[in-house]
Amino acid sequence: MAKYSYEFKKKIIEAYLNGEGGYAYLSEKYGVTNSRQVLNWVHYYNKFGYNGLML
Repeated sequence: MAKYSYEFKKKIIEAYLNGEGGYAYLSEKYGVTNSRQVLNWVHYYNKFGYNGLML
């Protein structure tokens, strides 16, 4: 089972796209263990759209 839900990832991606902060800031704000994970989600979103968040 995935550690983070699709809806949670979507919420963070939307915050990033709205300019609410960078990877490190958003990972700390939302309690994501590693800011690299947020970077990966943004990358998957840019490549595959919201379907990329299901990976």
